[in-house]
Amino acid sequence: MTLVDVSQISAALFVVGAVFILLFFSLLSFGIVKMFEQRIRAGVYSFVGAVVSGVTFGIILANWSF
Repeated sequence: MTLVDVSQISAALFVVGAVFILLFFSLLSFGIVKMFEQRIRAGVYSFVGAVVSGVTFGIILANWSF
């Protein structure tokens, strides 16, 4: 196992990544909780929001100039 050098990652990229990771997983977990509560529509909306935020994050990363 080797160490990874993260000194080349900008602060803006780190913040964008952290925000999208928090958004994606919070929407995903909220959707799971709503499904267990038998509130199907709210759960599906949360899952769709998680997918949309994931796709948006992918588009932003694809257009990010490293």
